[in-house]
Amino acid sequence: MRTRTARALLCALLFALIRAPALAAAPPAVVENSLGMTFVPVPAGTFQMGSDETPQALAAAYPHYPPDRYAQLSDEAPVHTVRITRPFYLARTEVTVGQFRRFIEASGYVPESEADGTGGYGYNAAYDPETSASGDAFEGRDRRYSWRNPGFAQDDDHPVVNISWNDAMALAQWLTRTEGRVYRLPTEAEWEYACRAGARTRYQNGDDPAGMPDVGNGFDADAAPLWPTWQVYASSRRDGNTFTAPVARYAPNAFGLYDMHGNAWEWVSDWYGEDYYANSPTDDPQGPATGNVRVRRGGSWHTWALYTRASYRNWNTQETRYPLVGMRLVREADPAD
Repeated sequence: MRTRTARALLCALLFALIRAPALAAAPPAVVENSLGMTFVPVPAGTFQMGSDETPQALAAAYPHYPPDRYAQLSDEAPVHTVRITRPFYLARTEVTVGQFRRFIEASGYVPESEADGTGGYGYNAAYDPETSASGDAFEGRDRRYSWRNPGFAQDDDHPVVNISWNDAMALAQWLTRTEGRVYRLPTEAEWEYACRAGARTRYQNGDDPAGMPDVGNGFDADAAPLWPTWQVYASSRRDGNTFTAPVARYAPNAFGLYDMHGNAWEWVSDWYGEDYYANSPTDDPQGPATGNVRVRRGGSWHTWALYTRASYRNWNTQETRYPLVGMRLVREADPAD
């Protein structure tokens, strides 16, 4: 009896010793960098990218939109297989005001809205988008507005906005030089893969637009009175956030990522190509080789539910700075990870 017990203990000890190196080498569930950004691992995998919903199906689900809006969504098709061949770390949240400020102070970088002297865009209660020549919902460009002042109050836990694609790249490149780890913007395919986190529904919590406010800060009854012309597109629910919300205040998705729907549009690395999906490679698509505008994804605090869907694509020139647009970064995994 004692012999069998001794053998069992010896086997358990040997198994623990064999397992110890593997356990020590396992990548951490969350990593934090020098600016206080936290990243979660996103595994390699295969998914169906895009949407093949018909204009009729979208019109039934989102009945208040002008008919031509549904036809404009054809760039989400065809649905196609994408394989993400390498795991990566993605920031749990959008880059915050506090994190961006720490980057500015440490690097001396001057964001485009300040460097070129033209400023950004911002909310002004006296500004009337109906009478403006451009039709923009916000006033600008104006030197009064930048990442420091989008025209509404923010604290360090809110997503930074009025950030150009070039500003986002500058942050990623500085972190790469400073920390010796590769930081970058996600590709459009990586972004949608991470947003879906295994789901094929419009939102991480299903297809019903009425449920979107549970997982993200979009255009709702708190913001609608400031834009009466567009009230019909607002969610009837209230979340207490007229403008941006502090990050990570809504439910995360299955990968542990917050605010993939709403709060701030997120720049990705790709040039925009309207018909790119028809010719996209299966493995790790990078977007067109050239283009005129860069893709942004996810929607914002001012975005209608039709445009916060996981498959929706939007774009801007890479020097655009707007109080709806921010960023989220990838930190590439080491081979050991």
